[in-house]
Amino acid sequence: MAVVSWKEILLLTGLVVGCYWNSLSCGFVFDDVSAILDNKDLRPSTPLRNLFLNDFWGTPMAEVTGVVGRAELLSSIFLLAAFLAYTKSTSADHSIVWAPIALTVVLVAAATLCKEQGITVVGICCVHEVFVAQGFTLPMLLDTLRHVLQGKDGFPYAVLQTLLKLIVLVISTLLLVIVRVQVIQSQLPVFTRFDNPAAVSPTPTRQLTFNYLLPVNAWLLLNPSELCCDWTMGTIPLVESLIDLRNLATLAFYMFLGLLAYHSLRYRHSSAKTVIMALSLIVLPFIPASNLFFPVGFVVAERVLYVPSMGFCVLVAHGFKIVSHKGNLKKISWLIIGVLLTTHAVKTFNRNWDWESEYTLFTSALKVNKNNAKLWNNVGHALENQNNYAKALQYFLQATRVQPDDIGAHMNVGRTYKNLNKSKEAEDAYLVAKSLMPQVIPGKKYATRVAPNHLNVYINLANLIRANESRLEEADQLYRQAISMRPDFKQAYISRGELLLKMNKLTEARDAYLRALELDRTNADLWYNLAIVNIEMKDPSEALKNFNHALELNPRHKLALFNSALLMQESGEPKFWPEANRRFLTYVEEEPDDANGYFNLGMLAMDANENAAAERWMRKAIGLQAGFRSALFNLALLYSQSKREIDALPVLDELLRHHPEHIKGLILKGDILMNHKKDTHGAKACFERILHMDPTNVQGKHNLCVVYFEERDLPRAERCLEETLALAPNEEYVRRHLNIVRGKMAAMSAAGQPLTSAEGATMSAKEEKPKRVKEGVEEVAEGEEEGRGADAVGKGAGDEKNVRKSSAESLGGVGVDQSESLASSQSDKRTKGKSTKEIKDIEEKRAAALKRLEEIERILSGD
Repeated sequence: MAVVSWKEILLLTGLVVGCYWNSLSCGFVFDDVSAILDNKDLRPSTPLRNLFLNDFWGTPMAEVTGVVGRAELLSSIFLLAAFLAYTKSTSADHSIVWAPIALTVVLVAAATLCKEQGITVVGICCVHEVFVAQGFTLPMLLDTLRHVLQGKDGFPYAVLQTLLKLIVLVISTLLLVIVRVQVIQSQLPVFTRFDNPAAVSPTPTRQLTFNYLLPVNAWLLLNPSELCCDWTMGTIPLVESLIDLRNLATLAFYMFLGLLAYHSLRYRHSSAKTVIMALSLIVLPFIPASNLFFPVGFVVAERVLYVPSMGFCVLVAHGFKIVSHKGNLKKISWLIIGVLLTTHAVKTFNRNWDWESEYTLFTSALKVNKNNAKLWNNVGHALENQNNYAKALQYFLQATRVQPDDIGAHMNVGRTYKNLNKSKEAEDAYLVAKSLMPQVIPGKKYATRVAPNHLNVYINLANLIRANESRLEEADQLYRQAISMRPDFKQAYISRGELLLKMNKLTEARDAYLRALELDRTNADLWYNLAIVNIEMKDPSEALKNFNHALELNPRHKLALFNSALLMQESGEPKFWPEANRRFLTYVEEEPDDANGYFNLGMLAMDANENAAAERWMRKAIGLQAGFRSALFNLALLYSQSKREIDALPVLDELLRHHPEHIKGLILKGDILMNHKKDTHGAKACFERILHMDPTNVQGKHNLCVVYFEERDLPRAERCLEETLALAPNEEYVRRHLNIVRGKMAAMSAAGQPLTSAEGATMSAKEEKPKRVKEGVEEVAEGEEEGRGADAVGKGAGDEKNVRKSSAESLGGVGVDQSESLASSQSDKRTKGKSTKEIKDIEEKRAAALKRLEEIERILSGD
C-alpha cells in the first residue's frame, strides 16, 4: 500500500472541494425526491428494523423492486474498506490472520446492504489473493493444477492457505446471496420494455445490444463529455443486425480488454499486478449492471460506473507513471495530465449546475438525447410542479410523439388536461393509455408483465369520471378492474373506499379500507379514512379508536388531529375536552394559518365557560379569515350570553356585511336592538329583511308582530299574527298571542280608544304598499363548509353554537334561535351527543324563554 503524505491529502481535498462546492446550492432532484424527501424510513417515527426490510426507496423488498438505485458512494466506501481489511489477512510469516477476514465479511455485508454490487468485492479480494499476495500467474496456476491432477505433486501449502481463505469468503458470499434472494421472495425484479428495450428484444438483438453497451460505458469513462441523468427507453437504438457498424466498437472493446488481461495474467512484475487489480475494479463491480446475467432497469447508468472509475483511474495513473519516467516524454506527459485534470474539474463544476433543479437537470439531458420519452416527461413534471400546466403539456405531448406506446406519457397528458379543466381531452388521453395496457393472459400473473405505476391509469380515469354523479358505477368498475389485475394494489382499495363512501355504501367502503390495511397497517391515512367511514356509520367510539391509530403512526397527522378533536368536542363528554383542546393546539401548530383550528378552540372554551379564552380564539380565527361566518356569529352570541350585548352589535354588523342573508345574525341583532337599544325601527328592519329572504320564517314573522305591538299598531299586529299562525298552525304560543291582541283590541274599542298610535298610523301609511318578495331568491344553507380537504372525507369548519331550540322558538318573543348546529356544515357529518351540562343549559334557556313569554302576555293583556 502506498503511503500518502498530508500534502497530498490537502491537495486532493482542495481539488474535490473546488469541484463540488457549488453543488451545495442545488436542491433535491430526480431520485432524491423518492429516496429522501418521500422516504418514510427516514422519519424518526419509523422503526429501525424497517431499514433492513425496505430498500433504498423505503419500499418493502418483498415487492416487484429494482437492483439499482442504492447509494453508490456508501457502498464504495464499505467496498474499499473490505478490500483494505482483506489485504491485512496474511502475516509476515505468511500465516492466516483471521480477524481481518472476519472484518472483511462484516464490511462486505455492509457494502451489499448499501448496494447489491458491493458483494463483488469478494471477487476483487480473490484476484488480489491469487495474483498479488501469492504472486501466481495464469500459466503457474494451470501448471499447478495439471501436476495435482496427474498425481505428481500435492497442493502447495500456500495454495491450501489461499483456498481456505477464499472458501470462507465464498461461503459468506453465498449466505448473503441466499438472504437477498429470500427477501425478494425468489423473484427477479420486473422491468418494462420502456426501462430496458433490449431486455425484451429477440435474439440476436438482445445479445448484440447488451454487448455494445460495454464499449458505450467504457467511452463514458474515457470521454465523459456528454452526460445524461437517464439513459432508458430509446436513448441508445437497438443493435439489430451483425452488419451494424457499432459492432466494431464492441469488437475493439473486447480486443483491448483481452490484451490488458493477457498482459496482467501472464507476467509477475509489479506493472502486471497493478493492471490486474485495476481490471478487477473495472470489470467485477460492473457485472451486476451489465445485463449479461439478468436484466436491469436501465440501458446505461452513469452511477454504476463509480467503482469501475476507480479502476480506470488506476490504469490512467499507472500509464502516466510509465510515460513520465521516459525522459523525452516527461514534460509533455505532465502537460497532458494537467490539461486532463483541469478540463475534468471544469466539466464537473459546470455539471453541478445542471443538478440545481429538476428542470435544469432534465433540460440538460435533452440536449444530449432527444429520443428518450422519459426525459420529455420529466421536464413536463418539473414544469407541472411549477403549476405551468400549459407548457408542461407541450413536453408530455412530445413524449407521446417520441414514444407513442409510452403508457406513462399518455397518463401525464391526461392528468395535465385535467389540471387545465379539459375533462373530455383528459378522458381521451387516459383511454389511450388504458388501451396500451397488456391484455390479461389466463394462467399468467398480470403483475409480472406491467409496471405497477401504469395501473394508476385505472385510478386516474376513475377519479376523473366519478366527478359525474351518473358515472359512479362506471368508476367503481375501473377500481375493481385494477384490483383484479393486481390484488395487492393498495391505492385501488383506498380510492374505491372513497368512492363507496360517496355512494353511501358504507359497509363496502369499510371493507375496502380494511383490505388496504391488511396490505399496509403502517399507513396513517388509511386509519384516518377508516375512521371517517365509522363516523358515517354512526360509530363514533370506533372512529375515535381509528383516529388514535392514525395518530400513533403519525402524531402530527393534521386531519386526524382536527377531526378526532372535533369528535371529542361533540361527544358531550367533558372528560374528553382537555385532550380535544391539546389536539386542536397541536393542529394549529401544524397549520397556523387555518382559522378553523382557532375557531374550534373557541368553541371548546365556550363549552367550558372560559369566555376570555373563547373570545381570544374567535378573534384569532376572524383575523385570519375575514368574514368567517361561524366565528363572527358565535363571538356575537358569546357577547350576548355574557351580558355584553352592545359589544355584539359591531360583530353582527361585520357578519351581516359579509353575509347579509344570515338569518340568525339578523334575529340576534333585532333582539339586541329591541331589548337593549330600544330601537324598534332597527329591529323592524332586521325582521323585515328576514321575511324578504324567507317569507315563511316563523320566528322572524312572529318577532315582527311583536314589533307592531310595541308600536301600538294593534290591527297590523293582529294581521301579522294571523299570517304567522297560518304558517305554523300548531304553535300554541302564536295562537295565544293572537287571542291576547284581539282581546286588547276589543277592550280598547269598547272604551272608545284608538287601536293605533299616531306613530303607528304614520308607519302604516308608509308601509301601505309592502315590499314584494323576489322570486328565485336562493336560500343559503345554515351551515358552511370551509377548508375541506381532498381526502375521502376532509375536515370542515365548525358551524354556529349548538344550543337546542326552546319550545317557544324565541327568547322573549324577539330573541335569537340558537339552534344552529355545530355539525351541520361538517363534511364528515360527525355524530353528536348531549352532556348533562348541555341539557341543563337547554332547560335553563327554555325556562327563560317561557318567563319572557309570560312577560309579553302580561304586556299584551293590557296592564
